[in-house]
Amino acid sequence: MNSSSSGMTRRDLLVVGALGLAAGVPGLARAAAPAGQLTYGVHVSLAPIWFDPAETQALVTPFMVLYALHDAMVKPMPDSVQAPCLAESWSMSEDGLTCEFTLRSGAKFHNGDPVTADDVKFSFERYRGANQALIKKQVAAVEAPDARHVRFRMTEPWPDFLTFYSSASGAGWIVPKKYVEKVGEDGFRQAPIGAGPYKFVSFTPGIELVLEAFDGYWRKTPAVKRIVMKSIPDEATRLAALKHGEIDIAYSIRGELAQELQQTRGLRLSSVVTQATNSIYFPEQWDPKSPWHDLRVRQSANLALDRDAMNQALFLGGCKISNSAVVPSTFEYYWEPPPAVYDPGKAKKLLAEAGFPNGFDGGPFWCDASYSNIGEVAVNYFQEVGIRTKLQPIERAGFAAAYAAKKYTKGILRNASGAFGNAATRLASFVVEGGSNVYGSYPDIDALYPQQAKELDPKKRAAILARMQQLVHEKAIYAPLWELAFLNGVGPRVGEPSLGKIPGFPYTGPFEDMTLKS
Repeated sequence: MNSSSSGMTRRDLLVVGALGLAAGVPGLARAAAPAGQLTYGVHVSLAPIWFDPAETQALVTPFMVLYALHDAMVKPMPDSVQAPCLAESWSMSEDGLTCEFTLRSGAKFHNGDPVTADDVKFSFERYRGANQALIKKQVAAVEAPDARHVRFRMTEPWPDFLTFYSSASGAGWIVPKKYVEKVGEDGFRQAPIGAGPYKFVSFTPGIELVLEAFDGYWRKTPAVKRIVMKSIPDEATRLAALKHGEIDIAYSIRGELAQELQQTRGLRLSSVVTQATNSIYFPEQWDPKSPWHDLRVRQSANLALDRDAMNQALFLGGCKISNSAVVPSTFEYYWEPPPAVYDPGKAKKLLAEAGFPNGFDGGPFWCDASYSNIGEVAVNYFQEVGIRTKLQPIERAGFAAAYAAKKYTKGILRNASGAFGNAATRLASFVVEGGSNVYGSYPDIDALYPQQAKELDPKKRAAILARMQQLVHEKAIYAPLWELAFLNGVGPRVGEPSLGKIPGFPYTGPFEDMTLKS
């Protein structure tokens, strides 16, 4: 949609009232932002569960907050996927059974307490998020011989310890032991204290999270003194807020709205191809009474989707269509599957061969409401070949919790994960028996996972992981969509938005690298 000569579109005029902006002012009337403050328009409702590393889910969303509030022993940064942070160094024993960390001198929590080995041990033992069962099975003990040294002892050699600890979970993100024990679990969630570049000020559910720069952050004092994350789930409202200076960065602007953003003077479109694989999951495939149990039905669903057209319409063609369901092409041990094919004629033929010449009722299509547009388009494509399903959008935090709790046993659902890691960590969460988001599994794939986990020869391990990914493809456990392009709008006050600096990460990071124009 082109802007009018006054700079106001019809959509702007409709949204102005809701934003409390001055209608009738010629051009784009901009709200006066507080000095030193940067305001986000966030595409989801912020959930307190994301303030606590112990609750980290198998998706990237919690890290949107974790990178601001907290710090990790080791974490992905612009220069390395395993950058030393609270740990200044570490070493693994030759037998692969012991990993020892040395903590950074001078690192502090927001209340002034030093980060110690006891905090590291406590944070690990307290962790209950994604992959916690696997991690704690592999780690026999955590020792803190003194304030600056931590030792992890493995039950057996585990090549992926650092990958799981640093990025494929929240187990390596450190919280203050004394403070958590003093205020309790609920108290910590209501007023979290971390060791990150920003400290907690206030949280109004459904409205906003307010953070202030922490002058004592070890890496550098943040240049932006105050951050406000406003929950604005409606995309058109986010764009209008950005245009009028109500916010400085708008997360997730897509389709026609992204085109409109590109054409708006003074705004920038930041597009990042992320490590967030998107796919459609068939949790009923293990139920012999369900149509989804038939491989031909799942193959039909794969053939029904015109991914190129969907990508162009929704994301300006920015997504990468790798046809890999859960492992992004940038990850270590990635196996490249055959290209995705769009063939509705063959899809209908497969349905007929499976006993559904007139199609079938595929049940509800559960999805994160912030990406209901993906679901809407997929529902239409399925309908064209005879797969009838009804979209059920759920607010993101609730959707993620219900998905992980295995509540979506009927129908299909949108799967997405931008979590860090490698092929093994993604397979652990989304394919292998016992995974945080696994509703059923296949014995031949399950049998391969422990083999690769203890294999120390990189070539042999790569071959096992490739075979696992090949089986995921052949069994059509998922209908892969793409590696998501995350499109953001950046306003004129922003100097460095720190978007796309950490490879594959969709959100701002590192926060301490952001700047505002003087």
